[in-house]
Amino acid sequence: MMQRPQITISSLDAVRLEKILGSLSYSQFPNKDALQEEIDRADIVEPKEMPDNIVTMNSTVTFTVLSSGKEFSKTLVYPKAADGSEDKVSVLAPVGSALLGLKEGDRIDWPKPDGDFFSVSITKVDYQPERAGEFQR
Repeated sequence: MMQRPQITISSLDAVRLEKILGSLSYSQFPNKDALQEEIDRADIVEPKEMPDNIVTMNSTVTFTVLSSGKEFSKTLVYPKAADGSEDKVSVLAPVGSALLGLKEGDRIDWPKPDGDFFSVSITKVDYQPERAGEFQR
């Protein structure tokens, strides 16, 4: 079952993500349409108006993958900052795309590359740049 809660994305993140998506082919990023659909359906707000419980780019978030019950704490980053470290996840990774724009307490079902789905639940937004007063990151 596809569960898609309402999401919120900052105008800065939306512009940057649209640019990244425009530069990628489907062979480079098979889930391109899913991320574009999320951006298209999101409430877009100015960074200074971002609620402090939303997962934005460069936020650190604690979340659970419901199928495994495993809890993770990762920073959602742009592809160039994804250096393979355990504490970062690219927005282009399936779980990264799923996290974008969710708020604490939200759950989403997200497509995997094989066509199946996984579910993610947001426990806490541990750090958010906008909440810290960083609006131009």
